Amino acid sequence: MKRAALLSAAVLVAGLAVGTTPAAAANLLANPGFEAGSLSGWSCSAGSVVNSPVRSGSFALAGAASSSDNARCTQTVSVLPNTSYAVSAWVRGNFVHLGITGGPVSWTPSATSYTQLSLTFTSGAAQTSAQLYLHGWFGQGTYHADDVSLDGPGGGPPGNPGAPGAPGTPTAGTVTNTSIGLSWGAATGTVSGYRVYEGNTVRATVTATSATVGGLAACSTHTFAVAAFNATGESPRSAETTATTTGCVNPGLPRHALIGYLHASFANGSGYLRMADVPPAWDIVNLAFGEPTSVTSGDIRFNRCPVAECPNVESDAEFLAAIRAKQAQGKKVLISIGGQNGQVQLTSTAARDRFVSSVAAIIDRWGLNGLDIDFEGHSLFLNAGDTDFRNPTTPVIVNLISALRTLKARYGSAFVLTMAPETFFVQVGYQFYGGAGGGDNRTGSYLPVIHALRNDLTVLHVQDYNSGPVMGLDNQFHFMGGADFHIAMTDMVKAGFTVASTGLRFPGLREDQIAFGLPAATSAGNGHTAPAAVQSAVNCLVRGQSCGGYTLRGGVSPGFRGLMTWSINWDRFFGFEFQNSHEPFLNGLP
Repeated sequence: MKRAALLSAAVLVAGLAVGTTPAAAANLLANPGFEAGSLSGWSCSAGSVVNSPVRSGSFALAGAASSSDNARCTQTVSVLPNTSYAVSAWVRGNFVHLGITGGPVSWTPSATSYTQLSLTFTSGAAQTSAQLYLHGWFGQGTYHADDVSLDGPGGGPPGNPGAPGAPGTPTAGTVTNTSIGLSWGAATGTVSGYRVYEGNTVRATVTATSATVGGLAACSTHTFAVAAFNATGESPRSAETTATTTGCVNPGLPRHALIGYLHASFANGSGYLRMADVPPAWDIVNLAFGEPTSVTSGDIRFNRCPVAECPNVESDAEFLAAIRAKQAQGKKVLISIGGQNGQVQLTSTAARDRFVSSVAAIIDRWGLNGLDIDFEGHSLFLNAGDTDFRNPTTPVIVNLISALRTLKARYGSAFVLTMAPETFFVQVGYQFYGGAGGGDNRTGSYLPVIHALRNDLTVLHVQDYNSGPVMGLDNQFHFMGGADFHIAMTDMVKAGFTVASTGLRFPGLREDQIAFGLPAATSAGNGHTAPAAVQSAVNCLVRGQSCGGYTLRGGVSPGFRGLMTWSINWDRFFGFEFQNSHEPFLNGLP
């Protein structure tokens, strides 16, 4: 969140990785030179096969990049974990890219004749597949590619002769407070049994194609994969599936909530709004902001707006009484930590402990319902080599997770915990992950925090504004300001995604934990979206309607939690357009 309008910062991160020589050379691609005379083996958004110009043989790829489509062509192959692979392609045209999804990329700004692009990558510790892609650039015209190669040892049974093939993707069946039932398709080959994995832990070993994993906590989310085995060895693992046990505590929110930030410690161009004057339409009111005494102190202070800046500011007693009145109406009032100016780096356990005690003091002083984490700028980052979001090692990440768990335990199940990261810290992790190196070390850095707190998190409302273009699960770039951006970004949070080149999959959240954030007006931030487009996006996410050709990878979300805005003050300044448009709309959803 910003105290004033911000400039949009486009995220353009690219790197050319250099790895070791592959252990074996074998082109794993099907139809690598397009000599089938078709796109067999490839998936292309705007591609065709042509017989001129070609580098060798009779055919080549032509990718018709336009102003709205970069003509991306992909092919996914099986690979072995912890193995180096070499990739190359001969290309011609403007801004032609060759890369591995979530990994390195090589590109040329202009090639008037066929030029070879090449790169290497090393698969992650649990990675069993890799997706190669080619694409041009928006508005740069048709590019051509030929003789594409992804060399190295193949995964699956060819890499482990005699072992079974991978089982089918498991699906969740009967779910209780303490157990999740799973079933899957049988593996090919000779099968002695199946192992159900959660991470690298075997949760069940069975001979049938179903299992029930028990001993789980209520309202806890789990991600499983299945491997078949026989006397020769174990198959590659299946794709993962995520399920949540029942028994979730109702956070006391309406099914679809309106969430807004209130400038309680400053005014800015929108002016000060007294707590008592906040309309009852707002279900969660985030007090902006609690800020640290210094970046690394962990000592958070919440200072009411001074009279010199906010002449109409109420007294502390009036402010407290207004909070109580909101709570009596069933509303939740939270302290939001961070914001544009509130850089918080918990680099030490002492800072962590001071964070806990000082935030608890604010919550107790004003009798608040919980906490919102709005860390921006350089508050969160990943040290080099910190590549497993499930087991982070960077102190600012580890200490924040510990602090939030302590606060949750202190206040119990009724404690409301929300987060408001920017897309750079969440969805950009699909392409680039900070700890993997080769770019900004902040990319995707909220992912370990969200994952660790997923069973305690009430609402995640990513800021769908002040953002550059972000690649979605359709491997296309999406741009803020329209329904398409909100659909694609929210679907990523629901469906989950593979984190860059780590080979690890970030599991999606429950639909009731997911909202998305918007500027209340054009002056509040870049990426303002007209109310009709916002509601089209929500209708897609909730009802599967008005998706504009986008296919939801995470399925429809009837329990989608709602909409957040920066800010209630800016909405008041512009006649409450956000509130008046979206509160009745949310109330009318199923």
